[in-house]
Amino acid sequence: MGRLDGKVALITGAGRGQGRSHALTLAREGASIIAVDAPEPLGSIEYELASAADLADTVKQVEALDRRAIACQADARSQEALDAAVADGLAEFGQIDILVGNHGVLSIEEFWTMSEERWTEMIDVCLNGMWRAVKAVTPHMIERQQGAICLTSSINAIETGPGYTHYNVAKAGVLMLMKNVALELGGYNIRCNCICPGATNTRIANWQGLYDRFLGEGATGEMLMDASRNWTALKGRRMLDPQSQSNAVLFLVSDEAADVTGVALPVDAGHLILPGFNHEPA
Repeated sequence: MGRLDGKVALITGAGRGQGRSHALTLAREGASIIAVDAPEPLGSIEYELASAADLADTVKQVEALDRRAIACQADARSQEALDAAVADGLAEFGQIDILVGNHGVLSIEEFWTMSEERWTEMIDVCLNGMWRAVKAVTPHMIERQQGAICLTSSINAIETGPGYTHYNVAKAGVLMLMKNVALELGGYNIRCNCICPGATNTRIANWQGLYDRFLGEGATGEMLMDASRNWTALKGRRMLDPQSQSNAVLFLVSDEAADVTGVALPVDAGHLILPGFNHEPA
């Protein structure tokens, strides 16, 4: 018996990284999966995003667990596309019990030099796209008078970071979106919570521009992994495995958290309790 037997979960950003980990974790606990991602490049993002092949591979891995899954290509910037993914999921499975809003992108630049395109794309994907995803599943969940929603925010919603203003603003918005969704949908027995990941070892944190920014030009992923020991309070931790985030998602969408709503749960190996650091002392 799995904790999610008979449930159906729609997961955005499911092509790889945390989204794929969430899909496999929920599938191992019995859920059928609607895997959603947008295999298209974004003009302001410097690393390669998940591909259609990545999304198909997520479905294949879920099916290898003897669970049902479908792939839906949908850009979080399009309400029509997300509505279509929900419709496809309902046509296939007849219900959607869980939404894991996991999609997101990252770029790094000082706010006063970045283009409006870069700012707007970040807000539209990471914040507006979360609203669209929640909006897409809500009528069905209200009709059934039940549902569990888990959105991916970030520790960057809580702390500042140089070069991250657009990202931090978007993720902070996700936190308030979650709280208001929890408030407005509580009367329909629909719960909404967030995870706030710390540094996690996925593609979003593994690209040359990020290495150069934090460690100097020509730095490597291995150097970043070693440096990340300074970002956690718990012994022996480096950049976290995506499974750590998936474990938290599983709890929040399961009946074990039936009375938990409106909560932002940091999964950061104690990063947020570390003392402050002046990155540019004057």
